[in-house]
Amino acid sequence: MSLQGDNIEELLAWIKKKYDVAILSADDEDSVPVEETDFWKEMEANRIGNLLAAARLKVGLMQAELAEKLGLRQNMISDYERGRRHLSSAMAARFSKVLKIKQGRLRY
Repeated sequence: MSLQGDNIEELLAWIKKKYDVAILSADDEDSVPVEETDFWKEMEANRIGNLLAAARLKVGLMQAELAEKLGLRQNMISDYERGRRHLSSAMAARFSKVLKIKQGRLRY
């Protein structure tokens, strides 16, 4: 995988710290496909939570503000974003309306 853009060094440092992995160059014989890394597996396991967090940030809401719009507590928003709470179809509809995303993207 190749990364380009601003703040790449910061991103790589964060990945290395969070997942305790070495960042390898493309020609390193010890490199593995990104799909086999703990980073990728964790991202895939919490795809919906990550999508919710990204959509919330895109519309400029803090967790507490989103919680108020949905009639929930802030800790429930955190639980959804961290994958600790399952998103029902009814709740997915509510999130999709407030966050302006297609409900179909919030399916497991």
